[in-house]
Amino acid sequence: MDMKKLLNEKSHIALGGKMMSFSGYNMPVWYSSMMEEHNAVRNNVGIFDVSHMGEFLIKGHEAINLIQYISSNNISNLKIGKVQYSCLTNKKGGIVDDILVYRLEQNKYMLVVNASNIKKDWNWINKNNKFNAIVENISENISVFAIQGPQSKSLLQKMTKCDLNDIPYYSFQFDKLGDVSNIIISATGYTGSGGYELYVENKYAVIIWNKIIENGKSFDLKPIGLAARDTLRLEMGYCLYGNDIDDNTSPIEAGLSWICKFQKKFIGSERLLRQFNSGIEKKLIGFALLEKGIPRKGYTILDENENRIGIVTSGALSPSLSKGIGLGYVKFKNSNVGEKIIIQIRSKNTSAVIIKLPFYK
Repeated sequence: MDMKKLLNEKSHIALGGKMMSFSGYNMPVWYSSMMEEHNAVRNNVGIFDVSHMGEFLIKGHEAINLIQYISSNNISNLKIGKVQYSCLTNKKGGIVDDILVYRLEQNKYMLVVNASNIKKDWNWINKNNKFNAIVENISENISVFAIQGPQSKSLLQKMTKCDLNDIPYYSFQFDKLGDVSNIIISATGYTGSGGYELYVENKYAVIIWNKIIENGKSFDLKPIGLAARDTLRLEMGYCLYGNDIDDNTSPIEAGLSWICKFQKKFIGSERLLRQFNSGIEKKLIGFALLEKGIPRKGYTILDENENRIGIVTSGALSPSLSKGIGLGYVKFKNSNVGEKIIIQIRSKNTSAVIIKLPFYK
């Protein structure tokens, strides 16, 4: 199957983007270097093209009932202009996907889903639509740009009359950027350094991207690839679908019990409530290496007596902390903060310690 192309692919290549296949799209993995791009977001401002993400509209008087049934969080108090983090759950309490829910209008919501799960999520939602909700896949019509970092507000404020101070964290507005109307300006992101995500109709995607790049020159704006996106989210302890969460991990095990609202019934809620009340056998932990090394997905985790207790799900050399960090599942009894563990890096046992997330503060 042919890879899909981002509308701004020519610009990515012109900016020096090293391209690779990701979730069916030809995506930039880096432009200059992962380290430089990571530091640009932490200290200044960067732009990501995340147009591969999926977007579904759920509309009608029963839209709220469908979303309440398929997702773990409670949207009953979600106001128009607000965003909520949640997950789609399966019957055994596993995570079908982690999602963002936008309340666009009284009876109209937008779900933002992971690119690799667009087809799976679409089928799952429609299979469980026992309500008269209208579900529409608009993924092919929307481009998404994330402007992240301490200077993101100053940069975007140059381009819009909308007062960005009126958009607090996990809120959004429809507004103009330059001459283009009806853009969703959302105070969300995946980096931990603040910023915005812009949802733009495809017909304006190239115009908006180029305008941000042009206006960004005076802010030393850097384009950011997938490699830095991964290290930025890992430093915050944010889960990546397919690594740290999947159909066989529960939100309780992944430390996401805060997005499970048991005052309502949703798919898998009874199993998750039992887990919440009775305890879990495994738990997602964050760890930092105490000696040189880089942990990677799939490496074995041992206790101090070299008994196998778990597996690494994400790992990297942290650019901000200059040491190896990672996430992984271990037996619950071995999940206490401060506990010493061992990461098997190839044939070498490397000392590590469980630490409280996030890694970067």
